[in-house]
Order: sequence, then C-alpha cells, then structure tokens
Amino acid sequence: MAARMENTFLIVGLGNPGAEYADTRHNAGFMLAENLAAAWKAVWTTERKFRARLARAGRAEKRILLCQPRTFMNLSGETVAALQQFYRLEPGRMMVAVDDADLPLGALRLRPGGSSGGHHGLESIEQHLGSRDFARLKIGIGRREGSREIMGHVLGRFAPNERELLQMVLERAVRQVETWLDAGVEKAMQWNGKVEALKH
Repeated sequence: MAARMENTFLIVGLGNPGAEYADTRHNAGFMLAENLAAAWKAVWTTERKFRARLARAGRAEKRILLCQPRTFMNLSGETVAALQQFYRLEPGRMMVAVDDADLPLGALRLRPGGSSGGHHGLESIEQHLGSRDFARLKIGIGRREGSREIMGHVLGRFAPNERELLQMVLERAVRQVETWLDAGVEKAMQWNGKVEALKH
C-alpha cells in the first residue's frame, strides 16, 4: 500500500552510476545530493525496489527524501515515477538537480517547471510523470570553447582549476535547496546567478 505523506519532499540528483562516471560533469546532480546528505547528516541506503540510493532527513516538520537513481541518466524517470507513486507526491514537492552545458560553470538556475532543454534525464522524468511541473535546479558546467562536440566534455571530469569554484557552487546550491524547502520556489530563485558575481 502506498504511503501518503503530505509533508514529504523528494530531491533527486541526476547522474550515471559507476566508478567510471564518478566526478564527471554529467554527475553534478549526484554531487549536490551528496552535499545535501552531508549537510543534513543523512545516511545513504540502496533500495533495489526503486533502483535508487536514498537518504532520509528531516527539516522543520518536513520529511525529505534524497535520491540518486541507479538507472542510467536516460532512464531516470523510471526511478522518479516509482517514488512519486509510492509516496503519492505532488510534482510541486519534487526537485530535480541536473548539469546544464548551456550555463557557465559557476551558475545556478532554479525554475518551478519548464522545458527539459534537451537534457535526457529531465526528458525521461517528464515522460514518466506526465508533467513538467516539478522544480528543476540546473548546475552550470559550461561548454568547451570552440567545440560543438558535447559528449566528451559532459562525461569528462572537472579540471583541478575548476574544483574550487564547483565546491562554492555546490555549497550555494545547498542553501538554495534549503530556501526552497523553508520558503518556496520563488524565494529560492533569488539564489540564481553566478557565484563569482556574488563574491564580496
């Protein structure tokens, strides 16, 4: 029997499972989920029935479910739909964090819904949910200058000189997610923008 939990929120970080994909740009969503779990002292478990790694946390009367699908990126919707059905989640209580090559490294963009922007993970989730009305937090990974080839860049690892900026972005994204939980998506969108532009 499905669990009805009106105060349950689902935060999904997208990526590809396996050591060969660890720390690649395409796994920026996974990285944010790891940072959220660390910030909230949540412990990961593997749950085969959902094909996912899940971590549970609590915040101000809310139950929070962190998810890293163990399908590959293009099948992420299978895991998300299974969780949505089990917990009877409205799309408005779901957020998906993804990498975005159209945003420069250092940028964050949260929206309450909208287009997949050609991201196969988001496309899969939209298809399985039959809805676009879930929050999506896009983490900029930029593109290689002068190159239209994207796959090698997306599946490549962050360069050493990018890692400090990446960590700043992830720390800012944690605060953005917490604002979404505490005050809603409109307030959380105030964190959108580039990290460098907000240094003092």
